[in-house]
Amino acid sequence: MCGRFVVANVASELVGVLRVDVEGDDLPAPSYNVAPTAQVGIVLDSAKTDPPTRRLESARWGLIPGWAKDPKIGVKAFNARSEELEDKPMFRQALIKRRAIVPATGYYEWATTDDGKVPYFIAPADGSPMLFAGLYEWWKDPQKAEDDPSKWLLSFTILTRDAVAPLGSIHDRMPLFVDADFADAWLDTEVDNVGDLLDAAVDAAPAVVEGLTDHEVGREVGNVRNDSPDLIRPV
Repeated sequence: MCGRFVVANVASELVGVLRVDVEGDDLPAPSYNVAPTAQVGIVLDSAKTDPPTRRLESARWGLIPGWAKDPKIGVKAFNARSEELEDKPMFRQALIKRRAIVPATGYYEWATTDDGKVPYFIAPADGSPMLFAGLYEWWKDPQKAEDDPSKWLLSFTILTRDAVAPLGSIHDRMPLFVDADFADAWLDTEVDNVGDLLDAAVDAAPAVVEGLTDHEVGREVGNVRNDSPDLIRPV
């Protein structure tokens, strides 16, 4: 799973890595302790233009489907199991039409030990951006006026799969990682068979793991109020 991650100066790097055409005006500030419901920059291809426009936009972490009556439903949908996407109404349409890339510097995972849960920071060894496969949705707030631009809320979820070595020694799940080359295919709005695309992403993720490194960090990261570079320093 992925319940906390780090975004530190990633937005500027993305323009080159993912060839972003447009950056949103309200992108969130860097954070060393991103938690569910926080605003995060995500990359998506808008099919409303020809060719599609690749955008970096601020989105709320925790998917809120368009049919939801209350945005609180997103609190429990910050992760989505890749093997269940096609069977769950919560994610099925987003998988078909609204796929995203969630950029990060790295993420935290907790290992269960005899001394309790121990946090680890996991990131690319070469310092390059980490890219998660995600899904996004637009939710319309029924309480706001039609001419109020804030009535539309963009939200997202991060996909997960079974963890592979060496990450499996920390936790049995891991984010569905993609590399910059596969990101183009994941964002493609004209994919005919999303099932094949998802299978390819799941199969390719272990190759990304080979370039990651991890180390134990302080338990201060467990408190979402803590947010500083000290959180990712080895203990």
